Amino acid sequence: MNFKKIFTLLFLGLFLISCSSSNKSESTGQFIDSATITTKVKTMMVKEKSLSSINIKVVTYKNNVQLSGFVNSASEKELAEKIAISIDGVESVTNSLIVK
Repeated sequence: MNFKKIFTLLFLGLFLISCSSSNKSESTGQFIDSATITTKVKTMMVKEKSLSSINIKVVTYKNNVQLSGFVNSASEKELAEKIAISIDGVESVTNSLIVK
């Protein structure tokens, strides 16, 4: 094998390793999926007039959504969770919202 083939195989191997995920990190595709889910959840929360979404933080990691921050009532907390779980691709929701 010549140097060019060895270099190409080494580069391809490193590229594939860098795109894979582990228990502690997301692959490039998973990161994009998580960002898309977060955007969809936030968009739906903003559209919901009965929800004070400005104080809600949404974080998605491997299709699992975590909600944190403050809401005005238990019904807002429940509504935020329902919105998050309704988004396509969401596997679970951890609702850490605190009622003021």
